[in-house]
Amino acid sequence: MINFIGTYDCKADSKGRVMLPVALKNQMSPILNQGFVIKRSVFQPCLELYPMEEWNQLMQKMKKKNRFKAKNANFIRSFSAGVKTVEIDATGRLLIPKNLVEIANIDKEVVLTSAINIVEIWDKDSYEKVLADTAEDFAALAEEVMGDDGDDGDVS
Repeated sequence: MINFIGTYDCKADSKGRVMLPVALKNQMSPILNQGFVIKRSVFQPCLELYPMEEWNQLMQKMKKKNRFKAKNANFIRSFSAGVKTVEIDATGRLLIPKNLVEIANIDKEVVLTSAINIVEIWDKDSYEKVLADTAEDFAALAEEVMGDDGDDGDVS
C-alpha cells in the first residue's frame, strides 16, 4: 500500500502529457512498473490516478455488487465510463487520454494532489475554485468527518 504526499503544480502539453515532479515520481518508483488506471472522479471535475494494486482492490469490492440490481449495474457502468490504463514513460511523463483531458477541462496549468492512495489530477483553476468554495466550511467538515464518532481509528 502506498500513501502519496504533496500537491504539485505542473503543465500539460498539447498532447495531454504531464511531466511528473521528481518528488512524486520518487514516491511512485516502487510501483511504476505495475501501471496505473486513470478515471474521472465521481464527485469533482477532476481525474483520479490509481496505482494498479489500489485499482485491483477497488475492483474486488465492485465484483461483490449484484449486477442484477439495476442501481448496481448503473453505478458500475457510470463508474467505469472512460477508465483507461496508463503508464509513466521513461522520462517521467503521464499521457492523459484526450477524452479525459476534456472531461476534467484540463488546459495547460495542472495540479497533481495526493488523496491518500491515489493522485487527483486537476485543471489548476478548477482546483483553486473547489478549495476556495470549501475553505469556509472546512472546519465543520473536518469535525463531522474526523471527529470522535466511535471509530477505532486513532487520529489526533
